[in-house]
Amino acid sequence: MTLTRIVVDRSHRQARADLANRPGMHKTLMRLLAHPTGSTPRKTGGLLFRLEPGLDPVLLVQTADTPDLTGLPGGYGTTDTRDLTSMLTALTSGLPVRYRITAAPTAYRSTGAPPDPLTGRRPRGKITSLQGQDAQAWWQRHATTAGLHLAGPTETLRSPFPSPERPAPFYKLTQFDGTATITDPALLAAALREGIGKGKAYGAGLLTLAPA
Repeated sequence: MTLTRIVVDRSHRQARADLANRPGMHKTLMRLLAHPTGSTPRKTGGLLFRLEPGLDPVLLVQTADTPDLTGLPGGYGTTDTRDLTSMLTALTSGLPVRYRITAAPTAYRSTGAPPDPLTGRRPRGKITSLQGQDAQAWWQRHATTAGLHLAGPTETLRSPFPSPERPAPFYKLTQFDGTATITDPALLAAALREGIGKGKAYGAGLLTLAPA
């Protein structure tokens, strides 16, 4: 598993377009997968990405294998790739870490529709983006499931990114930063590889760690 840091060149036409259109950015980054296969190539290739906050556009891109950087358009930005094997093998119970994740906290909320007359089941409801304390509670649950014990997370609401193909749902991305203690290295390694939550094609779900 690798993590590539891309300092995006705002003067590049395709880069500017991608910064304004997350599905377009996802499509560009899919070119980094050396061997995209199967019906879900993003998942198979382990592609997760996050646009870091700040004045300069910096992309973090995680892939299951060494990325094919020739897949990026020429002049898109400068890149630096590092192998994450040593980080994964260093995960141990009780280890304190700093974390960051930009996630898409969501829940299914009832629409008030009546139960199905044949099955008696109520519709699943409408997917809804969560904010504030609801988003904090969402992250607390998912962090616990991912093998982390949180110590006072913070949140920063970021811009919504509607899908042009599907008017709804759209994902309001929330950034969570904080410190935590590892409780289950195996669960945490799986969460790091697979990402957390929905909206992965919109830059959500990539969890990164650093020493506390």
